[in-house]
Amino acid sequence: MNAWRTTPTLSGRYVTLRPLDAGDLEALTAAAREDDLWDIFYANVAQLKSPARWWDAARAQQDAGRALLFAVLDAEGEVVGTTRFMRISEAHRRLEIGGTFYATRVQRTGVNTEAKRLLLGHAFEALDCQCVQIRTDALNLRSQRAIERLGAKKDGVLRGHQVMADGRLRDSVVYSILDREWPGVRQNLDYLLARHDK
Repeated sequence: MNAWRTTPTLSGRYVTLRPLDAGDLEALTAAAREDDLWDIFYANVAQLKSPARWWDAARAQQDAGRALLFAVLDAEGEVVGTTRFMRISEAHRRLEIGGTFYATRVQRTGVNTEAKRLLLGHAFEALDCQCVQIRTDALNLRSQRAIERLGAKKDGVLRGHQVMADGRLRDSVVYSILDREWPGVRQNLDYLLARHDK
């Protein structure tokens, strides 16, 4: 079994990441609808307004070996979001963590920090990645702060990178973590998680 093609189940104290399946769409759609998350113009959550189309596109990426899809479950086992490994390149030992969103009620909790800790741990320790990227919209300052808090380094900005559903041209801010940086990033994430435990 090729680990680069298999979505693992990763568990921590605050969150469990497991393979996403079609049965999760109702809970994901409800989370996207919560507090009108899907109306935030600089996020991709709006795609869940058409859940079947979103699912088909996500599955096509997974079937092509370009993505691994995760459901994000809180400590009570409820689906509170999704994330994925994407832009996977086994030959170059690199991937991106993206396609992430969380229900409002778990934002600014230990969920995102632990989810990233689990994903990065799997990428660097199980898949032997040499580079993991994270991208966000240049207008999403909150997301940029969260990525920087993880310990990722800013690589630059891809200007005019994507045409959004509303026709807006998105500039994408690109961050990365290299394998040699992972021990320090891991220590930082463990420290941040320990603060949530208090």
